[in-house]
Amino acid sequence: MAEISVTFDMKVDDRYDIIVVGGGPSGCTAAAAAAREGKKVLLIEATGALGGMGTSGLVPAWCPFSDKEKMVYRSLAETVFLRLRARMAPEYTGTHLDWVNIDAEKLKRVYDELVTENGADVRFNTRLCGVQREGDKITHLITVGIEGMTAWKAKTFIDCTGDAALAYAADAEILENHSIQWSTHCFTITNVNVEAYKKQGTCHAGNPNSPIHAIVRDGKYPDIIDTHCCTSLVGPSTLTFNAGHMKFDTTDPQAVSNAYIQGRKIAESFLAAFKEYAPDVFSDAFLVQTAPLMGIRQSRRVKGDYVLTKDDYLARRTFPDEIARNCYYLDIHGGNGESCRYGKGESHGIPYRCLTPVGLSNLLVAG
Repeated sequence: MAEISVTFDMKVDDRYDIIVVGGGPSGCTAAAAAAREGKKVLLIEATGALGGMGTSGLVPAWCPFSDKEKMVYRSLAETVFLRLRARMAPEYTGTHLDWVNIDAEKLKRVYDELVTENGADVRFNTRLCGVQREGDKITHLITVGIEGMTAWKAKTFIDCTGDAALAYAADAEILENHSIQWSTHCFTITNVNVEAYKKQGTCHAGNPNSPIHAIVRDGKYPDIIDTHCCTSLVGPSTLTFNAGHMKFDTTDPQAVSNAYIQGRKIAESFLAAFKEYAPDVFSDAFLVQTAPLMGIRQSRRVKGDYVLTKDDYLARRTFPDEIARNCYYLDIHGGNGESCRYGKGESHGIPYRCLTPVGLSNLLVAG
């Protein structure tokens, strides 16, 4: 990608030690962790809210936080998880650690507080549009916002964009994607008959009573291509759906734009189908919202000084420089590959070297 010179007329801001781009879970925790160490930190976010997939993406529930014996995801991840659970009524969360439902609006406030109470600044509605690189260092980020273009100078930069937008702009080495996992555009439906829903059980394909089986089998709703359908009761009479699949190049802006249009069409199809096939639950329901962010499971992957592999997962490998552990299974949506699951108490480590891109000395990547 061509670099943008900072020599033409734009404001240069050099107030920050560390600049984080992308305000999803990894960006929020990166900013909070750096700021609590006394660094001057700026978090740049393209939308108007923090939280990424759990907020603007409307992902309805946390993946398991435990290895069936204990909590595995700790530190700031644990802080976010417990703060949200404390804000939500017990009937929507329970006291368990796995598949806890998410109220997106409450989670936005959790992330706001996490970042700001630790002293980081946040700049919303600001998009990365270029970098200035000299040798193995990034010297400036170029962003555009309501004030125009700004060049940001810092000692260290952290790419938490999900699409590796910063690393890609800095000509970091990108791993080849042999197959792209399918994406999902989440949505929320309200005015659901909760008692009938509880009697039926979740709409997940793992429930033999879910209407999704007959919907797909009958083929009356061709935009619903398979039985992928996760639902969570996130508030009174309100279900959020992680449902439906689309396959497209997640780094092609036109393909992503087309997917938003298709995703809204899929959400309408789900509502119509569930009204027909489960009228006792959905006859009076209506669509509240489709997610502002597309639920993308796979995009660019930056080559780090270490690349975690499936063999590492299967070996339950531990590393001397690990910064986290993971117990969640290899969850494949479309494409090639098969899911793998751990037993109780099993997990693997993630080394710090995964976060350090090859050839760049002041860039970290996460998320």
